[in-house]
Amino acid sequence: MSLAQHVTANEGIDRVPPEGEDDGKEEILWRTISYDVFPPGEGAIPIIFHETILPNTAAYKVSTTKRIAQVGFAIVACWFAAGIVYGFASLKPVLIAEGVYSDACPPSHDEETTSSSGEKVPCAAQDLRLNIFFIAASITTNTSCLLAGWLLDRYGRRLCYTISGVFMILGCLVMGLAFRIAEFDGYLSANVLLSLGGTFVFVPSFQLANAFPRHSGVVVALITGAFDGSAAVFLLYRLAWETSGRAFTPARFFFAYSAVGALLLAGEWALMPARAYHSIPELERKIEKALDATRDLHDSDSDLANPNELERVRGVRSERRLSRLEQLEDLVGDEAERVGRVEVEEERQVVSGIWGVLHGQPAHWQMLTPWFVLLLLLTVLQMLRMNYFIATIRAQYRYLLQSEQLAEDINHFFDAALPVGGVLATPFIGLLLNNLSAATTSAVITLFIVLVGVLNCIPQLWAGYGTVVAFVLFRPLYYSAVSDFATKIFGFATFGLIYGTITCFSGLVNFVQSGLDALTSGPLQGDPTPINAVMAVGGTVLALALTIYIIIQGQSFGPKQRRRESVERTQERLGLIQEESEAEEGYGTMG
Repeated sequence: MSLAQHVTANEGIDRVPPEGEDDGKEEILWRTISYDVFPPGEGAIPIIFHETILPNTAAYKVSTTKRIAQVGFAIVACWFAAGIVYGFASLKPVLIAEGVYSDACPPSHDEETTSSSGEKVPCAAQDLRLNIFFIAASITTNTSCLLAGWLLDRYGRRLCYTISGVFMILGCLVMGLAFRIAEFDGYLSANVLLSLGGTFVFVPSFQLANAFPRHSGVVVALITGAFDGSAAVFLLYRLAWETSGRAFTPARFFFAYSAVGALLLAGEWALMPARAYHSIPELERKIEKALDATRDLHDSDSDLANPNELERVRGVRSERRLSRLEQLEDLVGDEAERVGRVEVEEERQVVSGIWGVLHGQPAHWQMLTPWFVLLLLLTVLQMLRMNYFIATIRAQYRYLLQSEQLAEDINHFFDAALPVGGVLATPFIGLLLNNLSAATTSAVITLFIVLVGVLNCIPQLWAGYGTVVAFVLFRPLYYSAVSDFATKIFGFATFGLIYGTITCFSGLVNFVQSGLDALTSGPLQGDPTPINAVMAVGGTVLALALTIYIIIQGQSFGPKQRRRESVERTQERLGLIQEESEAEEGYGTMG
């Protein structure tokens, strides 16, 4: 799966430590998330908040109804395009039945391998090529996030949506032609195009959270849920294909599905905003200007000789300024609400026990720490393990249960559970990440890794269903936790480079999956248990190491933070005493 598809927040706060570790006062800054690996100006000055190089739009100038429609369109677009390639397990039986890559099988294979339900069982070579079909899409999704983030920051969401629509149309047309023309092997390239279309519609959609700053968390959750739900597209098609007696061929489906890309292009240019809406930091600056009454005074006032006219002109300016302030506060909340939001966010982050541990440090230094190394290694292994399971679930349980029918039942259950589990788990994941410490969250992840690993090695039907349930809950939890850890540990300022590196490297390592497939079908003679056991043990060791490291670092970081806060309070008291002393001296002099 793709890391970028499970971001937990579009904006948040960073801790900016003082230059001296034990003195000075730290700052708390609100920042907007960015996927850009090389944000503009990073090498020159510290980033106070992420701000695009393009002019933005004021959301209050657009009607609420239209903004709701825009967010709704983005959610629907993500549901139909963002992660459809991850419904591979649902599409795979259709590909096998249609004879995709069947030329890799020996001539006698068709007569030997048909299940009791009438479905064809792929030979090892065909199964390997079909899995590469999925692996290529998975790698493309993760690595293309870097390009999508770069284009988003420099050229805006509109270009990204347009690119997505074009890729979706091309991917569907190429896939349809591959099914229609036997000599044309365009399956893999078509799936890569579809994965690119998903990335370029999903990553920019988070910007729509700024359409409703007071409810940005809800928008992010809905968009994330739409990605999880998009895995059901191929499931629904497979059901339609079976219901029609296979008359609804893949070629007809993909040619028809190219309409999604066309509608995406039409909706982008007819409905969606041409430019991004202002982020919270930008709105805060506008509120500061609107509160400044001195802006009612202009140099040109000296040209007005009539005092009544001068008062009238300044009154008009004041009314305009206060009207703008009211519109801004309707959008983002009044001062009490804004301060409360920052306090709640800070309290939520402090609960983690490690928030701000590496904030304010250069990205290259952050990457040399055990924090980054452990998170990277664990993510690489978990992404490999999850994608291996998605691509081979049916083959695994065909061997473990020694029954094609039972393997088919588990596969079909997984097809439905994957999107449903992701959607239903999203709100609970948010509650977990917001209310548990990072150490506890890491411990929960460790337990899931052990649970999935153990169940996946037991050759029993109940264990197979248990594995699927645990897997579909663990998958969104893990990817959301990685995003959450990245912001809490490294900060929003370096998020693009840190998260982008983890995403890209983890995606590239998925090339190893084809080797695992070859190992399973070759020397292991179809037995997935050794590979599952090794990855389960490796994941458990890395997850335990990360959990222990978080606990140790949290114990040392917490007291250090409390000492710094004590120093700040002392400095504030000394400052008040000094001010009081100076005031008394001034009073005595006047007397």
